[in-house]
Amino acid sequence: MSEVVKLTIGEKTYELPVVLGSENEKGIDISKLRSSTGYITLDSGFMNTGSCQSAITFLDGEKGILSYRGYPIEDLAANSFFRETAYLLIYGQLPNQTQLDGFCNKIHSYSVLPEGIKRILDQFPIDAHPMGVASSVIAGLSAFYPEYLEGEMTPERKDNIMAQLLAQVKMIISYFYRRTKGLEEVAPSKDLTYAGDFLNMMFHQKGFTVDPEISKALDILLILHADHEQNCSTSTVRVVGSSKANLFAALASGIDALWGQLHGGANQAVLEMLETIQKNGGDHKKALAMAKDKNSNFRLMGFGHRVYKNFDPRAKIIKQACDTVLNRLGIHDPLLDIAKGLEEEALKDSYFIERSLYPNVDFYSGIIYRALGIPTNMFTAMFTLGRLPGWMAQWKEMTEDTATKIARPRQIYIGEQKRAFVPMNKR
Repeated sequence: MSEVVKLTIGEKTYELPVVLGSENEKGIDISKLRSSTGYITLDSGFMNTGSCQSAITFLDGEKGILSYRGYPIEDLAANSFFRETAYLLIYGQLPNQTQLDGFCNKIHSYSVLPEGIKRILDQFPIDAHPMGVASSVIAGLSAFYPEYLEGEMTPERKDNIMAQLLAQVKMIISYFYRRTKGLEEVAPSKDLTYAGDFLNMMFHQKGFTVDPEISKALDILLILHADHEQNCSTSTVRVVGSSKANLFAALASGIDALWGQLHGGANQAVLEMLETIQKNGGDHKKALAMAKDKNSNFRLMGFGHRVYKNFDPRAKIIKQACDTVLNRLGIHDPLLDIAKGLEEEALKDSYFIERSLYPNVDFYSGIIYRALGIPTNMFTAMFTLGRLPGWMAQWKEMTEDTATKIARPRQIYIGEQKRAFVPMNKR
């Protein structure tokens, strides 16, 4: 007999079915709770609410586990590369060589931005935030591809639009960056990896070549960011997509959610924190003491995670990638010394140990971007580039699930009860 949970309200008892996940996760199905009892659940931030069933990403915050389609993130970071991982997320299986070649060729076939999009990009102020630019322009792409807005979204159409976005989003970001530097656009290259092509489109000048080790490190970083279960931006993509809004609109909404400092903006906040510590003398021990002081306004960024309770499995991998980039570029970054000092002290400090405040994926990613020459305000746009296949995989899964309904959360009203209208002359 299937497991059930019994809920007693007054003198009546209701049975709620238990849903079992493939990793033995358990959830109580409350989809008929309101219709059968008149009650709803209250869960601020949806921290205990499963909004869907998904076969894409598994995350166990207690054990520090992250996997895509069953493959541990450690194995993918060590053995895969970004476009291969993107294929895995979107289609559910690692591709064979023929499938991968076809996928890469399809992406490259869309490596042309409409002239109208370039003209739109040229109208933004050069100091505009790249996330605002990306959100606006990606939503604007819908005007140039009306075929995706009409009729049935067939599997072939889905394949095309996802390949197109994987090609064009990196072009949008690199085009705007080069415009802010007064540089001409660089065309995509079919012969480079996804990360290598992006680096070339960003920084190509006479004599520039893409370093394979740097390219691989960035590829790893993109893989680590590719999906992360039902986080704020992914949930936003699903919520907007549930209304049958087009994929351009859904992704633009995900970018807007990712823009927030508590989400994708965290790595920018880490770098700004390190710069503040440096300006105040570079004393990381003093900074840690301030972080523990309830009367201090100083906040330690890049430590702990809302989901991971013991450690972030991506942090160790990204730290190694950070060392690779800095060593390869021959950069001695004083901010890295501060970061390492913070990490070493925090990992042996009982205050941080008891609260499970350990370095997370955002702690080192900003230093990598800084070393590559990527401006601080572009860090979240880099996150967007990595998260793109995850968003699209989640959107694809949702649109193919016949059980999907338009998202429509409830609320508990706590406002005024019925009041008589007061005419203007009596207020």
